[in-house]
Formats: sequence, structure tokens, C-alpha cells
Amino acid sequence: MSGLINYVSCGALWLGLLVRAPDLLRHRRDPYLRAICAVLGLAGLCFFLGAPPTVGAVNRIGDVPNLAAPVTYVAITGYCAASQLLVVHWRGGPRVRRTARRWLLAYAVVVLGITVTFALGEAPVERRTDLDTYYATTPFIAQMIVLYLVAHLTAVTVTTVSALRWARRVRGGLRAGLTLLGTGSLCGAGYSVAKLVAVGARWSGRDWSKLGTTVSPAAAGLGALLTVVGVLVPLAAPRITEWRRARRTYARLEPLERALDDLLTRRTLRLPRPRLASPTTRLMWRQTSVHNALSHLDPYFDRELYDRTRAGVLAATGEAERAEAAAWAAVITAAVREEADAGRRVPPRDGGDGQMLDRVPDPAALVRIADALAGAAPVPAAGAVPSGTTTAGTA
Repeated sequence: MSGLINYVSCGALWLGLLVRAPDLLRHRRDPYLRAICAVLGLAGLCFFLGAPPTVGAVNRIGDVPNLAAPVTYVAITGYCAASQLLVVHWRGGPRVRRTARRWLLAYAVVVLGITVTFALGEAPVERRTDLDTYYATTPFIAQMIVLYLVAHLTAVTVTTVSALRWARRVRGGLRAGLTLLGTGSLCGAGYSVAKLVAVGARWSGRDWSKLGTTVSPAAAGLGALLTVVGVLVPLAAPRITEWRRARRTYARLEPLERALDDLLTRRTLRLPRPRLASPTTRLMWRQTSVHNALSHLDPYFDRELYDRTRAGVLAATGEAERAEAAAWAAVITAAVREEADAGRRVPPRDGGDGQMLDRVPDPAALVRIADALAGAAPVPAAGAVPSGTTTAGTA
């Protein structure tokens, strides 16, 4: 189980990076995308380097006891810089570049400080999990520890405040994503606070190393999970909304497809039903089936019935869309009956000029027609005035 939380957190963050990578490739010069991808990539790298097995490997490869500590701290500092750049680009304004350069310079100084203090200090005993508290009183090493923790705490605090403040001014998926991102950054602050408290306790002669070895990694892991979800939610929200809309439309078109079902089956006009398909694909399949049936019925459509029905409903309700939907419902129902009665032996009625579909319903109109069919009274054969005309458009 050693390092499991680190590797799982790293995998989650790099998965988020993988999802965002196509956007970055398409918009390489977008500073916001660059910053958010840097946050995900560097945060994952921090977890990877901080895992005890990785710590041991880095120490062996470098042949320097605890070399993994400054390497990890530099990665954490890089993550802090990327977080600050992300916040700067969120805020915008005329001084974005100047502010970004200042933050980069500040964290470059932190990196230099970590490197110098580690070089000046002595840490001969390898500590893979509790280096912060074990060397909390060692000259220069203690300063290195405090330096990276304060830099990290500053970054996550600013990110938390900025994300949650912005979340109050937006709605929808962006608000949910910012709230999750801010909460994840707050958990990241818990990582630094727990470490700092453990170090402070060591200064006063107490041993609270469990805070750094149990509470701190748990807070960081939860923060990583929330950060990834927060980054992905704004990306996924439009697609989820599209799927929900497609699912509702698919369900509302069911009365229209049911009215055409016998024709679709007899004439084999329906494509094979897609399996394990998205709601958008299923909606396209149903719409295609309906259009196939309407194209086949075109010679049977009665324009006079359409015009009479539309005029009657329009006069009764004053609603043009409702009148058109009711007229189509009447014409389709009559055409389905006539086509079924005609079968293969009798040709379509004289005057079937195949021109009704010059006004073929758009997707929204198909839904209104389906609603009309769901609430329509039976439509008589072509040539008679439909008795349920005024209620045919009831949804």
C-alpha cells in the first residue's frame, strides 16, 4: 500500500491532463489552457515524486541521501507557480503579463532557495515519508522545508479564494467546476497546514509526525481528486446537457415513430437499432426512421387536408406552430391508413405529386407533430374534415 494514494492521485491528475490535451494542441497559444494543463501535469508529478518507492529510486539514482526531497519540493513549487498563473489569467485585466512575470520570478527565487538550503544543509539519513518532521530542527534543511510549505500554502490559498469568488458570479457547469476546484485547493491547503503544524510541534519538542504521514497525504489525495473533477466538469457539462436534451427529444418523438411503425416494418425502412449508443446517436436513428417513412408517404399526402386542418386550428387557437403540427399529424395519419389500404396493388391517388415534402418539418417541428399525435383524436380518411382538428395540437 506504500505510495498507493500518491500513484492513484497522480493517475487521476494525468488523466485530467490527457482529457485536456486535445484542446491544448488545438489552441497552443491560449495561456489559460497552458496554465491549467501545467497545473494538472505538475500536480501529478508532485504525487509521483512524493511516493516512497519513487523517493527511494531517486535517492539511489542520484546517489545522494534524500535527494528526492528538493526534487519533489521544486516540482511542488512549479505547481504553485502554475496555479498562480492560472489565477492571473482567470482574473484578466491589462497587467496580466506583468503580474504573471512577477509570480514566476517569485517562485524562481523559491526554487533557488530550496536548492541552496539543501546544498548547505546535511541530511545523511534517508527518510522516505517523514523527512519534514525528522529534519525540522536541522539547520538549512528546516528552512528549505518551511520555504516550500509556505510557498505551497500561499498558492493554494490564493487559488481557493479566487476560484470560489469567481464561482459566485457564474452559473452552470463552470460554477460547479470552480467550486470543486476551489474545494480541492482548500484540501491542498490542508496538506501544507498539517505539515507546518507537525514541524512546529517538532520545534517545541513534540512528535506529531503522524500529521505529516497520514493526514497530509489524505488531504492532498482528496484535493487532487476534486481538482481533476473541477477541471473536467466545465468540459463535460455541455455534452451532458446535449445528451439530456437528446434523451428528452428521443422520448417525445416516440408517438410519431409509433404511428409510422407498421409502415417502417412492412417496407423495411428502419435502420438497425444502434446498441450501446449515446442519446444523440439514438435520436439520430429515430429521426432517420421518421424521415424515411415520411419520404415514402409523400405521394399519399393530401395537401388539401393539410391546408384545411391548419386553417381550422389556426382560427381556433391563433398559434401557427400548433396549427402546422396538427395539420401534419392529420396528413400523416391519413397517409399511413391509405398506404396500408393500397398495399402493393393500387397506386397512390391521382394528384400525388410528391411535393408535400418541399415543406418537410425540421427537428423541432417533428417533436411538435409527435406531441400533436400523442393528444390527437383519430383522423378520418382523406377528403373528410377531421373531427378532432381543434384538439390535434394539444401537447
